[in-house]
Amino acid sequence: MSKGESGGIARPRIYIRVPPDRLGAVIGAEGAVKRYVMEKTGVNMTIDSENSMVILESDTAAPINLMKAGEVVKAIAYGFPPEKAYRLLDEDQILVIVDLKQIVGDSPNHLTRVKARIIGERGRARRTLEEMTGTYIHVGDYYVAIIGDYERAMLAKKAVEMLAEGRMHGTVYRHLDRMLREVRRRESLRLWLDEEE
Repeated sequence: MSKGESGGIARPRIYIRVPPDRLGAVIGAEGAVKRYVMEKTGVNMTIDSENSMVILESDTAAPINLMKAGEVVKAIAYGFPPEKAYRLLDEDQILVIVDLKQIVGDSPNHLTRVKARIIGERGRARRTLEEMTGTYIHVGDYYVAIIGDYERAMLAKKAVEMLAEGRMHGTVYRHLDRMLREVRRRESLRLWLDEEE
C-alpha cells in the first residue's frame, strides 16, 4: 500500500489561520518570505488564500523545523515584521502570547487603557521592556506577542501581565531588573562551569 492510501503514513502537517490582512506579509514581496522560511526549514508552505490559511508539511524536515516554521508564520500573523519573526528560526527562541482579555475582560475601553499602559507614551514602556529583556514585543488588538529566549520572554510576559493588572511602571521595571540579575548570575555560573569542564 502506498503512502497516499488509507492506512499509510500521513505527512506531518500544520494548519495555521492567518488574518487576511497578514497573508501578504507571510508571503512577502514576490514570495520572498515564504521562500526564505522554506529554504531555512526544509518545510513546504502552501497558502490557502480562500480560507486565509497557511499549510506547512514535510516528508523530510525534522519535526522541530516544522514547528519552527509554524512559529514564524504565527509571529507574522500576530503582527511582527518577517525580519523579527525570523529570530524564531534560532534554536532557543520562542513565541509567547499574552491574552489581555483574560486579564482585564473584553471591554474595548479596558483593553484600550491597558494597551496604552503597555505601550507607554510614544512607545517608551514597550521599548524599555524590549531593551531590558532583549526581546521583541508587539501589542495587538487584544494580545501582546513576545519573541525571545525562554527565560527573557517569560520575564517580559510577567512584566506585561503586571502592567495589565495596574502595577506602576517603576515597580515593574524594578521587579524585572531583580529577576534579570538572577538570570545573568545563572548564565555566568553556567558559562564558568562549562569552561571548568
